[in-house]
Amino acid sequence: MNDAALKCCMQDIVVDEVFPHAPETIWKTLTSGELIGRWLMAPTGFEPVKGKRFTFQTTPAGAWDGVIRCQVLEAMPNERLAYAWQGGHEANVGYGSRLDTVVTCTLSRVENGTRLRLVHSGFVSPKNDAAFNSMSEGWKKIVQKLDTIAAEHGFSKPLRERASKT
Repeated sequence: MNDAALKCCMQDIVVDEVFPHAPETIWKTLTSGELIGRWLMAPTGFEPVKGKRFTFQTTPAGAWDGVIRCQVLEAMPNERLAYAWQGGHEANVGYGSRLDTVVTCTLSRVENGTRLRLVHSGFVSPKNDAAFNSMSEGWKKIVQKLDTIAAEHGFSKPLRERASKT
């Protein structure tokens, strides 16, 4: 498959939210292993340092052991975190198929807090459709959990509570 054909079949998950927390609070929530474990999955070996390799463990499927292998690609404190997200196995179809993607979190200060733009890029259709569909909904829920955890450490109310009062 040539590059043009591959690009037409690529999909990205984008979650863009504004939180009532300082960028430093969101950054801490994105980069503390203990806190990541509360809103996503517990990482093994994570440090926000370019080149650092780490893993997540999820439910195995077929020939896949359930290990998500990651490597920090970029870590600019309070601004940007990007890491490779690789898992699955070529022999699997649907859940657990081979996945070679990138998660990028970009933070920008806004008037009442921080905008978080999370982009999980590189899903190849149709082989990654199952992952894309489940993770599209999953990232939205995970970002809401991130807000709750950040509120505990940033002395402000979670987005859910603010939204329900308006």
